[in-house]
Amino acid sequence: MDVNGSAAIISGGASGLGEATARELAAHGATVVIADLNEERGKAIADELGGVFVKTDVSDEEQVQAAVDAAVATGKPVRVIVNSAGIGWAERTVNRDGAPHSLGSYRKVIEVNLIGTFNLMRVGAAAIAKTEPVSEDGHRGVVINTASVAALEGQTGQLAYSASKGGIVGMTVPAARDLAAIGVRVNTVCPGIIDTPIYGFSPNSEEFKAKLVAPVVFPKRMGRPDEFAHLVRSLIENDYMNAEVVRFDGGIRFQPK
Repeated sequence: MDVNGSAAIISGGASGLGEATARELAAHGATVVIADLNEERGKAIADELGGVFVKTDVSDEEQVQAAVDAAVATGKPVRVIVNSAGIGWAERTVNRDGAPHSLGSYRKVIEVNLIGTFNLMRVGAAAIAKTEPVSEDGHRGVVINTASVAALEGQTGQLAYSASKGGIVGMTVPAARDLAAIGVRVNTVCPGIIDTPIYGFSPNSEEFKAKLVAPVVFPKRMGRPDEFAHLVRSLIENDYMNAEVVRFDGGIRFQPK
């Protein structure tokens, strides 16, 4: 699978892991469609990369369909879907005051992270199914979903987030089996501690990052978004990688806190 000359849809493509992925795929000849809520940043990146921006709430069916339609409208065959949009959340099941976890916040995290991933995967795969195969194996395209190490080793206060990311891990094998009929592979990446703008740039943030890095085995640092993007491209290009969940974490194993 070669991204050159194809259309790739990247949710969350206006920042962090999604932006790095959009840049990586565009550098290798893909026409990128950035599906994100950040209109100003998303348009700027899309313009820079010669791609398209579509303001998208991934949990909204019509907005996701519009993003996929925009990819089809580029005239390039839709071959790649990368789900990297998501939100974080920290809240205990029962807090120190004895109050239960908010049901509304739990639903919101599931809606964006899990349902949003499923939404773009299903609509995007339907578009890929209409393209011609690119190999004698009947290969048409690839879906790369982004989960988290928290899906496997959720920490205290990560119940909603871990559940949403665990659901993405759980979708990997059945989605790959479903989509095999149309020649589409599905893989999931579980990033560990990655240095993105979410952590900020103040001196306090650097101290916080140092604490986060402590359990990393090697190399003793946070991962970089461009390293994540390189892994995504590798998973796209390697035709025998399918139904796999890949940890990308420097060997970290999360502690309870």
